[in-house]
Amino acid sequence: MPRRHDPDRRQRIIDAAIRVVGKKGLAGLSHRTVAAEADVPLGSTTYHFTTLDDLMVAALRQANEGFARLVAQRGSLTNTHADLPAELAALMGEWLAGDRTGVELEYELYLAALRRPPLRPVAAEWAQDLADLLTPRTDPTTARALVALMDGICLQVLLTDVPYDEEYAREALARLIPPASP
Repeated sequence: MPRRHDPDRRQRIIDAAIRVVGKKGLAGLSHRTVAAEADVPLGSTTYHFTTLDDLMVAALRQANEGFARLVAQRGSLTNTHADLPAELAALMGEWLAGDRTGVELEYELYLAALRRPPLRPVAAEWAQDLADLLTPRTDPTTARALVALMDGICLQVLLTDVPYDEEYAREALARLIPPASP
């Protein structure tokens, strides 16, 4: 039987992995469940992703790219005249108001890096990329602190089901930014 050309198969597998984690959590992720979700042969998942860690890395990268697109669409973080705490608070609000499955998936994969070392570089990339984006508006230490605070606020919202409070986030973020020199 001739081999069927399927250039989108790898992407379909990643998308299926994201859906599986969204429905069943990381505990439900296996090559078999992803193959069934993607409607591809089991061998296709192991061909494209030898290990589950490889598949999780690809899924986390894709989730990170979704957040990066949101940041790029807003564009205001690079505007030196924009109110940085207000922009960051609005960005978090937009992210948390979107598809909650994607946000939960990103954090589930992000926290999986605690036990799965291959995920750590990808998790660290997200934080570093955001800090690098913020550094022109503040110093590197403050940029890292802003990212850490944003992470904490998002985790609290996800874990407690308390509604996101944009004004609280803006005020907390503003406390980390040193006042401008006269």
